[in-house]
Amino acid sequence: FPVSKWIGGIFFEHTHRLIASTVGFLTIILATWLWRSDDRPWVRNLGVIALAGVILQGILGGLRVTMLKDEIGILHACIAQAFLGLIVVIALVTTNFWRSLSNVVVDLKKFAPIKTMAIATTVVIYVQLALGATMRHQHRDLAILDFPTANGAWIPDTSATALTKINAWRDAQGFSDVTAFQIWLQMAHRFLALIIAFVVITFCVRVWKDVRQITALQRLSILWVALLFFQLTLGAWTIWSNKAADIATAHVAGGAIMLSFGVSSWAICWRILHGRADERSTTRFEARGAEVT
Repeated sequence: FPVSKWIGGIFFEHTHRLIASTVGFLTIILATWLWRSDDRPWVRNLGVIALAGVILQGILGGLRVTMLKDEIGILHACIAQAFLGLIVVIALVTTNFWRSLSNVVVDLKKFAPIKTMAIATTVVIYVQLALGATMRHQHRDLAILDFPTANGAWIPDTSATALTKINAWRDAQGFSDVTAFQIWLQMAHRFLALIIAFVVITFCVRVWKDVRQITALQRLSILWVALLFFQLTLGAWTIWSNKAADIATAHVAGGAIMLSFGVSSWAICWRILHGRADERSTTRFEARGAEVT
């Protein structure tokens, strides 16, 4: 595409495509490297899954352009977050830190609930990102223009009469009309943010209380809480700024980092609880390979 025409939206769209192509090539290299150099079959499979995921992303990205379907855009956004989580796992399991976690000893009764919280929080964050993608791909003004209240109330009135008044005011201000579904979609996003805040803070408290020997997990939990408050601030600022592009984009990026912290916590907890079994499985696989050769 001619560089001279990289102006405005074309610049952002074409840059997005070029970055996507770069990610695709890097994923091919990553999958090949894992297959040739890593001795763990399940890690090799992660590389294959990542390659399949990036191919699917490319197809969905193309279909989003040719078919102009918002549903495809939402799916494209959700798979992007899942792909990020997968890459985070691959990056983590290929470190010496990952191998060292098999030697960590914890109280299983205290640690099992921490792992459950890590899993639950990660899943809820992913759902939250999906809700955000659904709102973004409506390509409309914010359904609720105030915060922390919603159309002047803590629980919005979405009756037919109330919607008529709300839309009359929005029309006068130059905003797009809104439906009850769009209002409750944003409310669900807000409610879920509160749930995420509660669980992330609880996770941090439990980690510092019950597994002080795992310094990396302690530090990660502190960073997670710090990012949580920053993300909540960005969410409120997105509304107060009427969805300013830079603030909204930072909010999306913050959500992705929140997910990566959740995936990392989940993976670390899994490794600590199941690391020895994984090491034994790998050793047996290597032994069988030696016998065959």
